[in-house]
Amino acid sequence: MSGTNHQKTPALPVVDAALGASFGLTAGEYDKTLAIMGRTPSLTELGIFSVMWSEHCSYKSSRKHLRGLPTKAPWVIHGPGENAGVVDIGNGLAAVFKMESHNHPSFIEPYQGAATGVGGILRDVFTMGARPVANLNALRFGSPTNPDTRRVVDGVVRGIGGYGNCVGVPTVGGEVNFHPSYNGNPLVNAMTVGIAPKDRIFLSAAAGVGNPVVYVGSRTGRDGIHGATMASAEFDEESEAKRPTVQVGDPFTEKLLIEACLELMATDAVIAIQDMGAAGLTSSAVEMASKGGVGIDLDLDNVPQREKGMTAYEMMLSESQERMLMVLRPDRTAEAERIFRKWGLECAVIGTLTDTGHIVVRRNGVVEADIPLGPLADEAPLYDRPTAPTPEQPTLAAPEDSVGVLPALEKLLGSPDLASRDWVRNQYDSGVGGQTMRVPGGADAALVRVAGTNTALAITADCTPRYCQASPRTGGAQVVAEAWRNITATGARPLAVTDNLNFGSPENPVIMGQFVDALKGMGEACRVLDFPVVSGNVSLYNETRDAEGRPAAILPTPAIGAIGLLDDLAHATGFALQPGQALVEVGTNQGWLGQSLWLREIQGREEGAPPPVDLAQERRHGDFIRQAIAGGLVKACHDVSDGGLLVAIAEMALGSPQGAGAGPGVGVKLDAPPATIPPHAYWYGEDQGRYVVALNPGDVETFTKMAGQAGVPVRTLGTVGGEAITLQGQSIPLATLRQRSEAFFPTLMEVR
Repeated sequence: MSGTNHQKTPALPVVDAALGASFGLTAGEYDKTLAIMGRTPSLTELGIFSVMWSEHCSYKSSRKHLRGLPTKAPWVIHGPGENAGVVDIGNGLAAVFKMESHNHPSFIEPYQGAATGVGGILRDVFTMGARPVANLNALRFGSPTNPDTRRVVDGVVRGIGGYGNCVGVPTVGGEVNFHPSYNGNPLVNAMTVGIAPKDRIFLSAAAGVGNPVVYVGSRTGRDGIHGATMASAEFDEESEAKRPTVQVGDPFTEKLLIEACLELMATDAVIAIQDMGAAGLTSSAVEMASKGGVGIDLDLDNVPQREKGMTAYEMMLSESQERMLMVLRPDRTAEAERIFRKWGLECAVIGTLTDTGHIVVRRNGVVEADIPLGPLADEAPLYDRPTAPTPEQPTLAAPEDSVGVLPALEKLLGSPDLASRDWVRNQYDSGVGGQTMRVPGGADAALVRVAGTNTALAITADCTPRYCQASPRTGGAQVVAEAWRNITATGARPLAVTDNLNFGSPENPVIMGQFVDALKGMGEACRVLDFPVVSGNVSLYNETRDAEGRPAAILPTPAIGAIGLLDDLAHATGFALQPGQALVEVGTNQGWLGQSLWLREIQGREEGAPPPVDLAQERRHGDFIRQAIAGGLVKACHDVSDGGLLVAIAEMALGSPQGAGAGPGVGVKLDAPPATIPPHAYWYGEDQGRYVVALNPGDVETFTKMAGQAGVPVRTLGTVGGEAITLQGQSIPLATLRQRSEAFFPTLMEVR
């Protein structure tokens, strides 16, 4: 069938500009649909335009600026444009990974919003032919004192654990932070990493006029309709009414779908494959056909349905979960059906590729939609939004120490952003699959062994939104640099980045200016650090209304997920200490307190410029750290980030093994700081490009000499031992710090 039957459905009188506006189309965009169609669109056609032109699907405000990110390197196999990025990791294998948001659904229905976020990102990865080996997440919640925060935290964490644990993919890392700007708009960014043979990567471009289009997975229902347009609008007092647009996930079906897809991919049946994610059957069909330069003809009567009487509009826009669309060789459809039936899943031929360049949708023998594909995909609206600069923050005048160094440490370790995440981690299965070597809490990045080899992937997710709010360009560079440092601290070689760009409304010039400047900083860092961006997601309109009804945006949050390769597991490095070791600071410490957690938590101020990022210095310091780790000198390593130097040391002490008689960690005895920097600034400043390393005492001289030759400043900090952190004759027991650190989440969640 070539799809030459273009009989039109009579225009429905209810379809007009007002209805288009309710679907998220501007007046200009609605007029553009009229010009494209040469008539009034049908309801189904209007729905297809609205979701494909939504910010969530079309990136109409962002794609102009995304083009400035570096995406290529000798190890990059596939960059942005596919379901996930792909990089070469040696041994004939590739790592496939991506991060994606599920922010809006996770506020309305936290459990299902988070759960289906995990399910969706898993499908993006195994669609490429990779077996998922690790999940991560980056979570932002409102103020702990906000009455709704506990509900959202509880549902999101349970949803991530419930889906990931059941589907059998370990959740190995991530981050959890709190700030009032997320009170009505939490962020749930999910990341998955998979491994595939590098010569068996599956792409989404459809090919072969006459080839069958095959639907597999779960049946289609009415859940999630218009989820993509909901994710492209701000929250308001009507948000609760959007609950039906939140999808419902089934991790057990997802597990079956993984196995069935990978089994079929082991044959030569699959020509193209696409996850039915945002906008469901519409986006998958449009993207596959448009990428392949063909048309597509769909007969919705053949779509497996779990509800009666579904219209073409409902079926095309449903975001029911655990579904895929494939183009198969015509002689292999029976084999595909056999495989999917064996796994208890639906498999149906629902269409054909054509030579028309149109998507044609039929229901009950009637053409419900007939639209040229170009305007839906590559020719979708593209905006160059006005931007306004973020006012430059003045350098912070040195604040006085109001509480003392060690009392500040106790308060900081009990604060929302630094307290123990064990309550969260303990709900995730981090060991399923048997390849997890280290998880955050014991190392700066998760380490997952590449099965059958002596190598491992180092994986992290990072962002410091308060830096991005104060200076988007500096903050954008810093988030890339911190991810690079976290991977470096394990001994791994950083490979590539996936991003999840969470911002407010692009129609606000200040917000758009934040977005553009953050991307400039990210791009600069990625180029200097040879850290290309291979996949990503943009989430805009993350804002609600304040008490006066004015728009209230989240902090700009360009989250970064990143992977690296550890060539030899013998060099895997965490941050656990052993008594008798020497501690050394690597990098320059000027006591920078602007935008620091010390300033916020101790003095209640969010002020000043963030610490500057010297990318050449980052590269030099990180390359030296990896060299020292590979040479066997470094016994433990931790990057210095939130909270500064003393927080990093305390985390190493508390993260050390608690052997028989060892007490609650391994203590440290610290030397006095240099007289040129106030003690509180030295210990809590957040200067960038720094690490704390533990060495055998006999190696300090060799390490110092190597650092000097590499142009890297180092300074000895003290020695490891005891059961307290001791500084200039004063000490605080690790047991006290641990108790304070572990109290936050149980108190917030009212755990008895």
